Amino acid sequence: FLPPSGLTHESHRKDVEQVYLRCSEGSIEWMYPTGALIVNLRPNISPASYKHLTVCIKPFKDSAGANIYLEKTGELKLLVRDGDRSPSRVYCFGYDQGGLFVEATPQQDISRKITGFQYELMSKGVAADLHTASAPCRPCSDTEVLLAVCTSDFVIRGSIQNVTNEAEEQESIIHVGVNKLYRQKSKVFQLTGESGNWRGQIKTLLECGVKPGDGDFLFTGRMHFGEARLGCAPRFKDFQRMYKEAKDKGLNPCEIGPD
Repeated sequence: FLPPSGLTHESHRKDVEQVYLRCSEGSIEWMYPTGALIVNLRPNISPASYKHLTVCIKPFKDSAGANIYLEKTGELKLLVRDGDRSPSRVYCFGYDQGGLFVEATPQQDISRKITGFQYELMSKGVAADLHTASAPCRPCSDTEVLLAVCTSDFVIRGSIQNVTNEAEEQESIIHVGVNKLYRQKSKVFQLTGESGNWRGQIKTLLECGVKPGDGDFLFTGRMHFGEARLGCAPRFKDFQRMYKEAKDKGLNPCEIGPD
């Protein structure tokens, strides 16, 4: 979404624009910010479900020219300070905690400033899994693995080809060779090279200490701001065991198809 450029409001620096967004995810790019924006997220779901939603925003790396606040009943809580360059920082809050108030900061030359961020709306449970430090690191129970197979944005059988650690962002990138693609919401895993192998990348927290290793895993997880985030990832032989046991008892929550 592109709100009106600040250059069109040069004589009204204190103007406050209201914008209404219906999509559950997207981005805002405000060129030459002056005055303020009130961002109203109004997803096309029942208002009764709003209390179960979490809002997450991720500022663009070169975003500048405005402070971003959480606003409720006239009270402002600073979320992102103008000039904060925290790499890949994501800010989350409950939908019922308030809306977004984006206020331009005084600039000598507004033509050099563009404020922008991505946003996502998700259920509170999914957000908690993505942003609780221990969640991606601890082993999943059998029940959690079987449920993850049914509800994850991607489910693949593959091996760890390499792991790249990014200390500044406190993240690890797992380079995965895909042996079988069961499901993916976005085209993160793609055919590469003349050999026709499927490959892709999955991110997780650096503190999880992921290392390259032999054998196949069942990788599951969520898409978050266009990136694959690791969820449950048991060794594939362990998944086969738990899946067969659940299927024999009629307790598997969904079918994953042949191996």
